[in-house]
Amino acid sequence: MDEYMHPYWDGHHMFEGWPASLIFGWGMMLLWLIVFFAIGVLVYRDAERRGMNGPLWFILVILPMVGFIFLILYLVLREPGRVQAVPAGDTAMDVLRERYARGEIGEEEFRKREKELERRD
Repeated sequence: MDEYMHPYWDGHHMFEGWPASLIFGWGMMLLWLIVFFAIGVLVYRDAERRGMNGPLWFILVILPMVGFIFLILYLVLREPGRVQAVPAGDTAMDVLRERYARGEIGEEEFRKREKELERRD
């Protein structure tokens, strides 16, 4: 760093350290949870006054927040390791042949669909 940066700045700021991370990290998350819940309660009360389904509207308002929380939990709790590629599924022609072999469709239906699949490719 340069020797002269600012006459009133010593290279540190007031948001460093454990208390600041507690207040501005977990504290802000808790604040947003309270805000979302309060909005949900207000929507619930308003919906009930208007003769609408209050619990449904509460859930619909809270759902994005809950989804975000579960996303964070998933990212924290998922198993570490490599992602394995999912094997490719059967082609439409393979499925058609299996259905014909099991007797689910007749020969006429098989030939008709076989021609249609060949036409698509």
